[in-house]
Amino acid sequence: MKNKSVLTFIVILFSIVANSQQWRKNFEEAKAEAKDQNKKIVLVFSGSDWCGPCIKLDKTVWQSDEFNKYAKDNYVLYRADFPKKKANQLTDELRKQNLALAEKYNQDGNYPFVLLLNGDGKVLGVLGYLDLDASEYLDRIKELDKK
Repeated sequence: MKNKSVLTFIVILFSIVANSQQWRKNFEEAKAEAKDQNKKIVLVFSGSDWCGPCIKLDKTVWQSDEFNKYAKDNYVLYRADFPKKKANQLTDELRKQNLALAEKYNQDGNYPFVLLLNGDGKVLGVLGYLDLDASEYLDRIKELDKK
């Protein structure tokens, strides 16, 4: 009985890790990876601990199996997060990197703000919050690549 519980726990843990997003921590590395692997970059500006639509988009889309399965082979993911709670603050390096990205790509300070970029960082299209399920939102991202 104990062995079954351990095995079940390992299977669940593996499936969570296998399906979790691989959000990059360094934007220059994300660009290099996208270029090397001929993938697009999904750049998400988020307020993870204060922006209601950002939190909903995370739960509905970014954490969905459907998005993660497709993203694994097609996208490099980068979240430029701007948390407000002291417990969620980023390292100085990451905060500076995100501020530089906001200066370049999100000067109006929109949250959530989703961009599809090529490996050179050129904007292919933008989205904001849309009250859609994961499949519909993913279709919108795919459409950006066709323009």
